[in-house]
Amino acid sequence: MPKKEASEKEKKQENRVIAEPIDEKAKKILEATSEDEYKEAPPAEESRPAVRRRLSETERMQIEREENLAKWRPKTQLGKLVRAGQIKDIDEVFDKGYKILEFQIVDTLLPNLRSELLLIGQAKGKFGGGKRRFWRQTQKKTAEGNDPHFACMAVIGDENGHVGIGLGKARETLPAKSKAMREAKLSMISVKRGCGSFDCSCSEKHSIPFKVEGKRGSAVLKMIPAPKGTGLVAEKECRKILKLAGIKDIYTKKFGQSRTKINMAGACYNALKNISEMKR
Repeated sequence: MPKKEASEKEKKQENRVIAEPIDEKAKKILEATSEDEYKEAPPAEESRPAVRRRLSETERMQIEREENLAKWRPKTQLGKLVRAGQIKDIDEVFDKGYKILEFQIVDTLLPNLRSELLLIGQAKGKFGGGKRRFWRQTQKKTAEGNDPHFACMAVIGDENGHVGIGLGKARETLPAKSKAMREAKLSMISVKRGCGSFDCSCSEKHSIPFKVEGKRGSAVLKMIPAPKGTGLVAEKECRKILKLAGIKDIYTKKFGQSRTKINMAGACYNALKNISEMKR
């Protein structure tokens, strides 16, 4: 008996819910939108957030260059001449013996610069087997804890006989990179190119004109002219410097502690610098 009474009460509650009057506004909406009309109606546009395109390295450098030039107020005589438009070629700067003390000078005279970062650091790994990376991390033990610092080495060039390298250090990675880029622009040099190989009789500027040697620390790099089609026979990080300098074919031989990439890159840079200083 109690089970039957419970079931009868449930039926009465269900009937009461069904018998409740439908709201007039809801009734009109139900009558207006039938199944066929719902199928034919176009779907509502979803509000999607605007997708931001990731900028490339060259685009970011272009934006940063324009911002720096807009805020630039030259302080040196060379900077004022470049800003006024009296000097329009960077080779004129090197020929007259001016010293570049403002990186905006390079941004103005060489707008189509390319940059590369050198793998001077190493990630943590067992038994020294960490992967090479752009940041060289060192840290100092203090009473408050570890005090980390980062170093970064950048190469900038136009692949047409102009190249520079710079080393930047900071407590964080991005400031170290910006310092390295700025230092590379200040150390820009002009590289004399030619065809000094006895196996090649062309007169194109694809190699170096004669043998040259560069040294930094215990690292020594010897460069030898190569015939056309040889390629860059050099260490991986030195290859980046030679490519941005506009050299396509060369032989190299290294001596000393070549695993120290900062000294190896410095030796390569000094060898290119010695080409213009040596007398044939």
